[in-house]
Amino acid sequence: MTAYYQLIQREVDAQGCVTAHYHSTNLAQGAWNAHEQHMAPATGIICAELDRFSPRHDMRIGRISLDILGLIPAGEFEIITQVIRPGKTIELIESEMRAQGKTCIVARTWRMMTQNSQSVKGLEDADVTGPETAPIWDGIRQWPGGYIQSIEARSHGRRAGQGIVWLRTQHDMVEGEPTADFVRLMGMVDTANGIVPRQDWPFGWGFPNLDLQIHLHRLPQGQWLGLETVQQYGADGVGLSSSVLHDVHGPFGRSEQILTLRPLGT
Repeated sequence: MTAYYQLIQREVDAQGCVTAHYHSTNLAQGAWNAHEQHMAPATGIICAELDRFSPRHDMRIGRISLDILGLIPAGEFEIITQVIRPGKTIELIESEMRAQGKTCIVARTWRMMTQNSQSVKGLEDADVTGPETAPIWDGIRQWPGGYIQSIEARSHGRRAGQGIVWLRTQHDMVEGEPTADFVRLMGMVDTANGIVPRQDWPFGWGFPNLDLQIHLHRLPQGQWLGLETVQQYGADGVGLSSSVLHDVHGPFGRSEQILTLRPLGT
């Protein structure tokens, strides 16, 4: 097994709407339930469809907003992608993942015009120490599921609620297709919610995320994703995981995940 997904077929209708049929492999298996997909590779396969959807040389993806409507079943599913707001300088694309007759993820993506803004470029997020000298962090293996077993994790330091973890996978997103750096790294962003939990294992509270918001001030490059993550729990059952996203060249964006906090075993 070398990839997270196997493509069954891809269809394009007269309006340019693309429907791609896939089958998940065990590498995409989730951590909360054995019969679900992990949101990380599910994000990656949606991004793979976005990456190939009506590409334009003068535009790139700037934001991806994914809402998780329920459990993401393992096995066969489809992704339907279409433009819902066309434009010359900005366009809004919608991708819907459906499995077992239900919608499980709705993603809305802004694709934006690019131009040379080097003269006003400026970043506030600082570089972090890269993965090359970071020790392997085996603590991530406390999470079950095929996806977590498929990734390598390194960390210079982390604690409950905060830390920096570097992730890498050697597996392609789709069997038999090359994986773009953008797709590979976007396919690991959701892991942020599990790297600095504010509890000791085994957890007394579950904290699944209901969404994943990704904002990119540049496209990522390379094989390594750095997650500089803070996790916070409120007092009324709602939490938040927030991350600065890094590749080996520096910060490239941010992500947010809203959490529903639920007691386990009750």
